[in-house]
Amino acid sequence: MLILQETCADASGAMVVYAPVDVPVMHLVMNGGDSAYVALLPSGLAILPDGGEGSLLTVGFQILVNNQPTAKLTVESVETVNSLISCTVQKIKAVVFHYGN
Repeated sequence: MLILQETCADASGAMVVYAPVDVPVMHLVMNGGDSAYVALLPSGLAILPDGGEGSLLTVGFQILVNNQPTAKLTVESVETVNSLISCTVQKIKAVVFHYGN
């Protein structure tokens, strides 16, 4: 698995967008294959100034919980996604606090 990532930062804020990509699929595309068949589920974050002393953090995830289109969410999958979001936000806050002081 590879991570395809794009970052941008300037005075208006910063963003990171990334998506996991299968290595064989990436090699196929890099050798001239059709990229239309590459499944991307991008996720990312943006940090923007709030106009005062702080910042606004927006985090977005696209996660394939089940590959069946009619499948219903389970309690376990919701708990897993909730844990992922909480852990990610806590880590971002720790980094921002560390470098902001």
